[in-house]
Amino acid sequence: MTQAEKEQENGKEKEKDREKEKEQRGVKRPIAPPVIPEPLQEQIQSNFIVVINPGSKTLRIGRATDTLPVSIPHVIARRHKHAGQPRHEDPWLLREGLSRPESNEQRQNGLKMVDQAIWSKKMSNGARRIPVSADQARAFNKQMRPAVLDPNSRVKWTNTSHHPEFLVGDEALYVNPMDCYNIHWPVCRGQLNVHSGPSGSLTAVLADLETIWSHAIQKFLEIPLKDLKYYRCILLIPDIYNRQHVKELVNMLLMKMGFSATVVHQESVCATFGSGLSSACVVDVGDQKTSVCCVEDGISHRSSRLCLAYGGSDVTRCFFWLLQRAGFPYRECQLSNRLDCLLLQQLKETFCHLDQDISGLQDHEFRIRNPDSPALLYQFRLGDEKLQAPMAIFYPATFGIVGQKMTSLQQRSQGNPEDPYDEHYLLGTQSKQDQQSAKATAERKAPPKPSGFDGEPGSQNPEAADRSHPQDIDLGHSQSDCLMTGADVDEPPTALMSRKTAISQFEGKALGLDKAILHSIDCCASDETKKKMYSSILVVGGGLMFHRAQEFLQHRILNKMPPSFRRVVENVEVITRPKDMDPRLIAWKGGAVLACLDTTQELWVYQQEWQRFGMRILRERAAFVW
Repeated sequence: MTQAEKEQENGKEKEKDREKEKEQRGVKRPIAPPVIPEPLQEQIQSNFIVVINPGSKTLRIGRATDTLPVSIPHVIARRHKHAGQPRHEDPWLLREGLSRPESNEQRQNGLKMVDQAIWSKKMSNGARRIPVSADQARAFNKQMRPAVLDPNSRVKWTNTSHHPEFLVGDEALYVNPMDCYNIHWPVCRGQLNVHSGPSGSLTAVLADLETIWSHAIQKFLEIPLKDLKYYRCILLIPDIYNRQHVKELVNMLLMKMGFSATVVHQESVCATFGSGLSSACVVDVGDQKTSVCCVEDGISHRSSRLCLAYGGSDVTRCFFWLLQRAGFPYRECQLSNRLDCLLLQQLKETFCHLDQDISGLQDHEFRIRNPDSPALLYQFRLGDEKLQAPMAIFYPATFGIVGQKMTSLQQRSQGNPEDPYDEHYLLGTQSKQDQQSAKATAERKAPPKPSGFDGEPGSQNPEAADRSHPQDIDLGHSQSDCLMTGADVDEPPTALMSRKTAISQFEGKALGLDKAILHSIDCCASDETKKKMYSSILVVGGGLMFHRAQEFLQHRILNKMPPSFRRVVENVEVITRPKDMDPRLIAWKGGAVLACLDTTQELWVYQQEWQRFGMRILRERAAFVW
């Protein structure tokens, strides 16, 4: 076929197509709707989002675009309003429950268990450890005297000559005790530090938080407070949270500080975001509390949450007790002195470890630079004290805390008038629906009754009806109960009661960290989830940053995990520095990642919504079961 013939044929085909189109014009066809472009989502501007991670001793705050947050001591010094007012300082390393008659006995028993654990394990070369008694170190340390490095330490007290109303962070730590200032730590053991002392009311604590956060935003982020209406905020809260406190914090951020919107999310979930893991058993060892929680695909399993009322500060205080036992040469050291607490924290971070290959007596030195004093150099000798103190996390009796609640679980909401459709309402309506469906099922299955029978056809004995839906158990409203959400209603009554019994057994006791992890994983619903958790134990926070902590914890978990899982789980992995990041910053980093996710758009609580709906909007918008 020639080229001319090809072109002629193509022309004929085109004419046929045109004729077909003319014929179809008379036929009515459905009009296809025009493609409507989806509304463009509001562009996420991460540099206009502030991420706040409030810890008991350190506040971490920064823009979501910052590589690292600003970290400052979470403390405020407030000037006395009246002359001659008694001075108040919230304790740092001291706490209730240490001065009981049985405290010392408990401490000694805990230390015996620690020593037994140390001597039961050989060093990596197969040799036994060299036995060292505290008496050997004490004989050397008692004769040591400090050397003067410089008659002037060059460290100054904070200048208060202009009588500032308040001082924040490091400036507050270095306020002269002779000045007329009260020292407040507004967060204690992960919760708002509400107490019966001066400025211990909820209103005063919230005022302290607002002052500290506003100061940090202005000074370190260089954002004028009047511009916060253009900014949003992501607030990280503990896994086990107090709903009333969260409500007050959101109200403070939106209505008092003036952020345009906020997202509230849990530290454990943000820690998985920050480390790039989809699922993990998150172990957050903070300064004053330790929380354990299993997170799967961005959801924190409520039944797996545990909060232990000890942390890095307790290890520091235990180390100080062991140092005194070994004749610590700095004899003026006091736990009530702020600067001595800073020194002890530094000594713990420098010398303590979890490496069982380090054995025998060793010489060390440290410097003290206090205001209005010479710079001093101390030399001293230590043995196993450097290993014993961190091991107290696994044997918390060594802390000597008596008569305190040491283990907490998520508590049932006591209800709030602003939120009538809370979990009490959901449980009640769920029970009614279950009753109705069970009754209908029974009516369908029941045989027909004689016509002369009195009463409604198909009626049941009320006792039998109660037995037919075991969900209607009175779980009680006490705060020590294991608290159920709507998802927990499906559990059989035996499971509910056994869980309540288990909780009542250990809630008042101090669980060791390894036992707490095993218990948390054991609370997961399926074996598949448990396997995931054993193979991904993520340790964050600054309380377990000891040399060889990763191997130590891994060894203890392997030894204590149930035999059935030991055969199934390929490897127990403990992650202490994901992506070589500082474990103290991982939760904050996860908050910054959260700010950039498209799905976060659905979580924002806006100022106008908060004004209109109040606490109810948190139930709708929170990314976790409120």
